[in-house]
This record gives sequence, structure tokens and C-alpha cells, in this order.
Amino acid sequence: MILELADIRILPGKQLEFDAAITRGVELAISKATGFRGYKINKCVESPERYVLMIYWETLENHTIDFRESAAFQEWRALVGPFFAAAPVVEHFTLLSKSV
Repeated sequence: MILELADIRILPGKQLEFDAAITRGVELAISKATGFRGYKINKCVESPERYVLMIYWETLENHTIDFRESAAFQEWRALVGPFFAAAPVVEHFTLLSKSV
């Protein structure tokens, strides 16, 4: 399993609108993608314009090829892109260890 971590900064004063848009975007576009396994969205307490989106994929290619090259990616960006203050920083991780 692969964890996609997107560090997102949005325009000031747009938090309520973005809260709805990011959730809608994940549920409408991303969740139907090949290899999608789940997600979490966290909002920063200290910096209210900062969000961390964590998406779990079966493989790296499910995100970088299957999703990114699909119409669903365009739908996702149309919903959330207008809120971005800068391009999100996106990285991928594998699990090293965990605690229940």
C-alpha cells in the first residue's frame, strides 16, 4: 500500500468553502479511482489555510498513472484548484511500522 501525502495551502478566508470542496472532490472523483483504498483530511490548527490530504493507494501507479491520467483528475482539480494559494506538495510513502 502507498500513502500519498499532499500538503495543501489555500487562499485566506476560503476555509469553509474549501472544506466542502475537498471532501466533495475526494468522494466524487478520487474515491472511484482504480486502487483507491481510503483517505483522511486534516486541517492545521496553527495555520488555518493549511491542509494535509492523505490518500491510500494499492500501488504508486494507481495514483501517478491511473488517476493522474484520468478524467477524474481533471474533475478533482476543477473542484479544488481555484482555492490553492500554491501548488500542493505531493509525496508518496510506504509503511515502515505502525501501532494499533
